[in-house]
Amino acid sequence: MRVVVTGGAGFLGSHLCEALLLDFNEVCVIDDMFRGKQKNLENCKESAAEMGIPFHIVMKDASNPESFEIALRRLGGSVDVVYHLAAINGTRWFHERPDLVVRVNHDTLENALNFATSQGARFIFTSSPEAWGEQTIMPLGTHSDSIFSPSHIHQRHSYGASKYIGELLVQHAIRTHSIDARIVRPFNSYGPRLPGDSHGQVVSMLLEKCLSEEPMEIHGNGTQTRCFTWVEDVVRGIKLVGELEIGIDGTELTGRAFNLGSIVETSILELVEMCIGVSGSTIQPIKTSAHPGDTSRRLPDISESQQALGWNPEVPLNEGIERTWAWMKNKN
Repeated sequence: MRVVVTGGAGFLGSHLCEALLLDFNEVCVIDDMFRGKQKNLENCKESAAEMGIPFHIVMKDASNPESFEIALRRLGGSVDVVYHLAAINGTRWFHERPDLVVRVNHDTLENALNFATSQGARFIFTSSPEAWGEQTIMPLGTHSDSIFSPSHIHQRHSYGASKYIGELLVQHAIRTHSIDARIVRPFNSYGPRLPGDSHGQVVSMLLEKCLSEEPMEIHGNGTQTRCFTWVEDVVRGIKLVGELEIGIDGTELTGRAFNLGSIVETSILELVEMCIGVSGSTIQPIKTSAHPGDTSRRLPDISESQQALGWNPEVPLNEGIERTWAWMKNKN
């Protein structure tokens, strides 16, 4: 198949590209390297060269429709699947630049969706559990309501609201243009290449602190839980959503949203202890103020993914932390 991956040089996107290439797909990445990195694609370049498969990189902003025109030319004028992962993520961005988060996440989706519609391609939208906002009733599933705080209190939901609106636009395109579009919601994916800087995600941020022997910060009391999911498990689910014609249970996949997450809840305090245990760090963590709008729990209902995709997470958190730590030490 000929495939476009927006945000393909990012953490999740680069792992997805690697998996797609292993199945002999011709892949074209669109990424302006705002958060993505060219070095994240080194494995892809090497694999494509060894396998004799074309691999393309369009270093342009997916907010610009021209980037998709270039991608189409690189792929010889046709595309089968568009995986849309391009977005601005990272909690600090949500608060510091909500304007940028909303604009980029909306504009890139609109262009990717219009492109897939014009080409008759299948469209896979990478949403987020943040689309449920501050919902407290768990597990989070198809019929869970989205709850957002008033915008004058905080702007954390710039990201979650952009994903919620993205899902609305996808459903609208399905109804008005009969596009075959599906939605995935990865839950706290982690692994090699996950950004660990001040605008990154918690697993890598903690491990980076262990590596530099600096104090790890715990926002709030640390009892908030998340379901951390190994990146290759998440990618396997995304590929299934993109490749299956119908569910393995015979059900239709168009218009459905699939949660891809572990169902083991881990508190931030427990995560810190795991990172300390794996790294051997002796630096004690410090507690700081909570992120406004941070939910106390986030647990997915994965029954639809299990039944329609045959998907289950496989790598336990302790093993994934060990793998990520080993990678992190080797890259430095």
